Amino acid sequence: MHSNTPMPGETAVVTAAEPNSVTAQPKIKASRLNFFYGTFQALFDINLSIYDNAVTALIGPSGCGKSTFLRCINRMNDEIVGARVEGSIEIDGEDILDQSHTHSLRKRVGMVFQKPTPFDKSIFENIAFGPRMHGTRSRAKLETIVERCLTDSALWPEVKDKLHHSALSLSGGQQQRLCIARAMAVNPEIILMDEPCSALDPVATSRIEDLIRELKSSYTIVIVTHNMNQAQRASDRTAFFLHGKIIEENSTKNLFLNPKMRETEEYISGRFG
Repeated sequence: MHSNTPMPGETAVVTAAEPNSVTAQPKIKASRLNFFYGTFQALFDINLSIYDNAVTALIGPSGCGKSTFLRCINRMNDEIVGARVEGSIEIDGEDILDQSHTHSLRKRVGMVFQKPTPFDKSIFENIAFGPRMHGTRSRAKLETIVERCLTDSALWPEVKDKLHHSALSLSGGQQQRLCIARAMAVNPEIILMDEPCSALDPVATSRIEDLIRELKSSYTIVIVTHNMNQAQRASDRTAFFLHGKIIEENSTKNLFLNPKMRETEEYISGRFG
């Protein structure tokens, strides 16, 4: 554990050592990242390393910048008029902010949103849509992809006889697992989840959390959550955001059991936020 000595007027940022292997390289590395919505600055000098085959939770009160940061990773913020970004975000050492096109990036980085967003199509077509967009035309290949993704999202037993039914006929929890399956269909390396359980009941939430833990063996997962219990149950590492800055980052266990910053302790104990 180490902490950076703050400059006058700045907030100290506490970070943790890298994972056990000293040779581990981050899958995602944000360096001195600043983000602006017009003249409003939403992120300030974000430095964060995110590792493969792990779940990293981003926590903090509403408006603290965690969803903005998440959307920087797949450059969804590019679509906002007046948005501006400084610094770098590297994936496997390549700065994605320097790329002129986002097509290949969106294939590498899947996204699951707060509210389930299935297409108004069949269950099968929801999964097949992405592979088709990327050039897969073989029906046999599409069927294989659909079965694999629905199996990996723990949905196959529930829908295997309903593949041509509307995805909108599924329950909320099933729709969210379908959206996760859809994100996996183009073989991403990273899956971003923005409050994926906030619209779900406790049973469906538990199913999604179980799924997240299972998927980390194959993906890098970053999840935004307001639910402190969910962060503790589902994540390996946690970064606490406040006022557009990372206040503290550590293994989830250490951050919750032994927070180093007063702001972190007050937030996770429920005294603000």
